[in-house]
Amino acid sequence: MPLPFLAADRTFEATPDSALPYDDRDRWRRPYRPGPWRVAVAALCLMLASFVLFAAVLIALTGSPSSAGAVLAVALVIILGSLRLLRMGVWVSGRGVRQVGFLLTRTSAWERVVALRTLQQPVRWLGLPRTVQGQALTLVRRDRGAQDLPPLLTTHNMDFLGRAAAFDRAADAVEAWAAEHRRG
Repeated sequence: MPLPFLAADRTFEATPDSALPYDDRDRWRRPYRPGPWRVAVAALCLMLASFVLFAAVLIALTGSPSSAGAVLAVALVIILGSLRLLRMGVWVSGRGVRQVGFLLTRTSAWERVVALRTLQQPVRWLGLPRTVQGQALTLVRRDRGAQDLPPLLTTHNMDFLGRAAAFDRAADAVEAWAAEHRRG
């Protein structure tokens, strides 16, 4: 079974006219693979959902259908939450850069992007309130600057914790998309 979300980090041969590995630049894609922390949490949530689904079947066979429906709804919320967790991250296309969060998605057109910078700064550890010193890829927009926007990528989020080389490759890929579309 092909898993397209794992194929984002493949090697490629760049053509002379473009540094980007994709022919269809209007399709949204993540320029890096989801990290092991993100995949592990999603797998644990899906395993929990399987137990909750099994409980819903047992409740449906022995109890009331309304209770089984409520437990089934809880299982569906867990499944949708784990799928959304896997979808989180930075996505790029010919139209712009999109930062997908758990509840909120921000999209910035390439025309509004002034710069993408990798900075050494305090970053949140796995999205928790605790901050540690790390690197962050920040977006500077023409209309807002960098003050209100959270960093696109950090070395201590669920995708890059303990994988500094993967962070560097992902930051370079996003910066290459920005350079390609600001040039064109």
